[in-house]
Amino acid sequence: MSIGNSPESPEDDRNFPADDRDSIGRALQQARVAAGLTVEEVSASTRVRIPIVHAIEEDDFSRCGGDVYARGHIRTLARAVGLDPATLVEQYDAEHGGRPAPTPAAPLFEAERIRPEPRRPNWTAAMVAAIVAVVGFVGFTMFNGNDVRGNGAVAEGPAPAATSTAPAKPKPAKPADPKPVPSESAIAAVPQDKVTVKLTATDDKSWISAKAHDGKLLFDGLLNAGESKTFQDDERIDLILGNAGPIELYVNGRKIEDSFESGQVERLSYTKGDPQAG
Repeated sequence: MSIGNSPESPEDDRNFPADDRDSIGRALQQARVAAGLTVEEVSASTRVRIPIVHAIEEDDFSRCGGDVYARGHIRTLARAVGLDPATLVEQYDAEHGGRPAPTPAAPLFEAERIRPEPRRPNWTAAMVAAIVAVVGFVGFTMFNGNDVRGNGAVAEGPAPAATSTAPAKPKPAKPADPKPVPSESAIAAVPQDKVTVKLTATDDKSWISAKAHDGKLLFDGLLNAGESKTFQDDERIDLILGNAGPIELYVNGRKIEDSFESGQVERLSYTKGDPQAG
């Protein structure tokens, strides 16, 4: 006769959750500690701000600015501490309602497509100009004819004897000064009292967001391949690159040589002087 299942029976395991994985933040923190890295070192290598690293390790993703940025930060931090980014991103999607929908392009692009309507020709002004031209021509013709008739005797007089003179030697033409070839520093020259950032999408489109130091939104939308945007502020410019791989970046006239990966989300800040990521 069967008395009942023992406590070690496999059937009792069905009453307990099978997923005993650590949370995303705890997994990142343990991997960082195991790798012998501090939060400051991880922040410096990933360009993710120290407060955001602390928040993610506490499973607080509210400071990331949305699911798109949260997924990018998780992927970046996972690579820095030696974890599989895909596993943690899948865990985040499962815990937060799935993969987020792509961000639509901001309506700011509509403003760039607006063009002023062509001006209609001013026929009145054209007629007045034509009349003035005719009157001037008639007056010039009459004055010129009187002048010729008054000086006819002089025109009919004997021509002066031709004098033989040696032909003047032509002066050698002065070679034109060669046009200076603009250097990269001249092209990228910017005011020293401001911070200037130029972004160019080289071979693929990228979603970007740019803010001034006071939080004013300068741009939020897609930058298609071949397009460029330039932003300027008195103190600081904060950038978010949704697809940092194809972006070519100039800061204060100098090219940033960092190599970004396609699909990688980057949060950057730049100020006056030498380009340094915040």
